[in-house]
Amino acid sequence: MKIGIIGSGAFGTGLGVALALDGNDITLWGRDGDAQAAIQTTRQNPKLPDVTLPENMTFSAVLETVFSRDIILLSIPAQTLRPFLADHVTPLSGKYLVACCKGIDLERMTGPASTIRNMIPDAIAAILTGPSFATDIARGLPTALTLACAVDAAGEILQTALSTSALRLYRTTDTVGAELGGALKNVLAIASGVAIGAGLGDSARAALMTRGFPEMQRLAAALGADPETLAGLSGFGDLVLTCTSDQSRNYRYGLALGQGKAFDAGTTVEGVATAGAVRQLARDLDIDLPICTVVADLTSGQTDVMAALNALLSRPLKEE
Repeated sequence: MKIGIIGSGAFGTGLGVALALDGNDITLWGRDGDAQAAIQTTRQNPKLPDVTLPENMTFSAVLETVFSRDIILLSIPAQTLRPFLADHVTPLSGKYLVACCKGIDLERMTGPASTIRNMIPDAIAAILTGPSFATDIARGLPTALTLACAVDAAGEILQTALSTSALRLYRTTDTVGAELGGALKNVLAIASGVAIGAGLGDSARAALMTRGFPEMQRLAAALGADPETLAGLSGFGDLVLTCTSDQSRNYRYGLALGQGKAFDAGTTVEGVATAGAVRQLARDLDIDLPICTVVADLTSGQTDVMAALNALLSRPLKEE
């Protein structure tokens, strides 16, 4: 099958490798023409080192090469998704558009699949999310993800098209739940990194993960999702992975915060923007989300690590 991927970063490339090795014809688009030409020639992507790219992967800076595909994976940051869609409504209309990013749009307070539906109503909107690192996918290591599409028949088509021998996709129609699981776990990954960076230990991290999970479910329910969706791969599964692995950018960012160290400003940390969005949603919907709110205050510079930890530890005692 011919599949297009918008975004030739680590995750987009990793997905492309997995799909290409399964026999698909893959075209990836990246903004930098020189970089795409170099990847095409060397069969190496600096963002995914030690992985030789299959010959049935094509890298290009010409968008039309991807727009010609019926299935297009959107592997670009959540905060750039809406403006990208706004600039290319006509060529993307009628396509299967699968968001492969995690976050909440700060202007519209919507997740990636909802953003696609709002911007391009006649496209088939879906989101691919769950516990996964680009290197694992590219190396052919077993990975299971959630494929969420509100139209179940279309979701079944995408599930068949995008599953491989090592990449197993589970289908749901609860796109809002899948969106929120992928977004909120990044906020809790920052909190977990802060706990470890500040020397609070693994027990504190486990407590943050455990108490943070109901926050994910509460917000999901308030926004019309099924809280049980968050108990699956797109929520709990992704939460475990990103809160416990150094491969997680959000966890590493929190780790640096906890240690009082600078973090690479060029690295995308979706959890920072998401934390701010979640804090606003908690206020608007009058929902108690203490961990997410403290992370938002911390990442926006409104509090420091010790004050943030004290705010959580001084909360009233209650039943679990």
